[in-house]
Amino acid sequence: MTVAHIVFLLGLVGLLVAMALRKNVLIPAVGATFATALAYDGNVASAVMAVFRATLTAGGALFEIFVVIAAVTSMLAAMRSIGADELMVRPFGRWMINGRVAYIVLFVVTYLLSLFFWPTPALALIGAVLLPAAIKAGLPPLGAAIALAISGQGMALASDYVIGLAPSISASGAGVPADDIADRALVLSLIVGLTAAALAWFLTIRKEIARTSANSMPPADDSAIGGPTRGHPAPHPNGDLPTAEIDRPASVGIVADVDMPGTVTPVLAHPTRARAWAIGVPATFGLVLVYMMLGRFTELVPWSDGAGASLVGGTALVLMAAVTLTTRPTEALEHCATQFVDGLVYAFKAMGIILPVAGFVYLGIPDYSGSILGIEDGTGPAFLFDAVESVRTYIPDNGLFAAFSMILIGMLIGLDGSGWAGLPLTGGIAAALAPQAGMDTATLAALAQNAATWTGGGTLVIWSSLIVVAGFCRVPVGDLVRRLAIPVVSGLLVAAVAAVVIW
Repeated sequence: MTVAHIVFLLGLVGLLVAMALRKNVLIPAVGATFATALAYDGNVASAVMAVFRATLTAGGALFEIFVVIAAVTSMLAAMRSIGADELMVRPFGRWMINGRVAYIVLFVVTYLLSLFFWPTPALALIGAVLLPAAIKAGLPPLGAAIALAISGQGMALASDYVIGLAPSISASGAGVPADDIADRALVLSLIVGLTAAALAWFLTIRKEIARTSANSMPPADDSAIGGPTRGHPAPHPNGDLPTAEIDRPASVGIVADVDMPGTVTPVLAHPTRARAWAIGVPATFGLVLVYMMLGRFTELVPWSDGAGASLVGGTALVLMAAVTLTTRPTEALEHCATQFVDGLVYAFKAMGIILPVAGFVYLGIPDYSGSILGIEDGTGPAFLFDAVESVRTYIPDNGLFAAFSMILIGMLIGLDGSGWAGLPLTGGIAAALAPQAGMDTATLAALAQNAATWTGGGTLVIWSSLIVVAGFCRVPVGDLVRRLAIPVVSGLLVAAVAAVVIW
């Protein structure tokens, strides 16, 4: 290996250490990019330009993600402005007849809503409507918190199957179709989630229900049930934190200082139209999901890799415009523009930290490194792949070893309280390890994506969006982590074995 390879690996280690220590990774990523480029050709000016090109390259590869976040966010803001979002989930509360049923209903509804709207916007709806009903039916607050964390912050976000942003980020580093990663991540997330939910039931929730009276319920106030609204940082695809955590780095797993546009108290100024959109929006996304399934698994409709994000984003924009036009026709032009711009601002605050990290990872991948280093023919060095190749004789030629390695790497990435910031890195590592281990690159990338999201997305670290879940349910976040640790880690281990067996 050359000096540039060694510098790149040292930069990689620095990023991992920074993430594990929950530090902002902007400076380590920029410094590692500069040092690697300087070691490559010895030109200071070229190294400085490489830092910019790396961020620009990452932005070009990931800009679709920003637009989709803006589209979904603006649609939710339009629904929230007329109270349609709350009406959408209210009927599910009638199904909760006892603690056992409430656990299942809360788990399933949270999962479905989180697939389409991400966990925190879904959590705001659930906390206002379904959570009080579940607790009144006999589900203890700790049991409700476990259900919310496993189904939303873990199972739904780990695959991000409908919107498809996490698979797209992983695919940008892995160099494989995003749909392949999405399909595997969905199966693995279900394995982890159902294993964790079952274990949590037998280890914790069943005992808690036995000790809780059917009519027990914590005080119903805005700070306990209904979630953080005014005066608190607002939602993100995966979570938010109380004011004490504002100095945390903003990333896809946690957004400490990002305001969700359109967070207002619902007023049913147009009750009939609000009810119509409360039915129409989920029905439309149901049709979108059916179309996606037909496109991915049949030849009935045209489909291309990565089309899910475009389909969801386009649907969200159309629905945002339709909701606004039918409820505020005289102000529709201004409101639509404002909601979309607010969504873009929110998206860049939420996802901006990924760009320098992804730029540094791309520097180690030949498909991107040429343009970053200014090589005219576009073919650049493969620092990451070359490094793995140099130690391949020491890597056991064993798929199970590779699977457990990706689980461990993903969990380390997730220790920063994020979950998605390091996905370009895990994707690149998966591509480098797969040939030696005899495994599929998409499978290894999906494993790491699951491990990173389950860890940092909000189930295994107290500095993640799990704080929000604990706040909604009024349970100590430390207790919640302890009750989730064994079920979630067990689920990840089962998923690693299942990945080797299935693929």
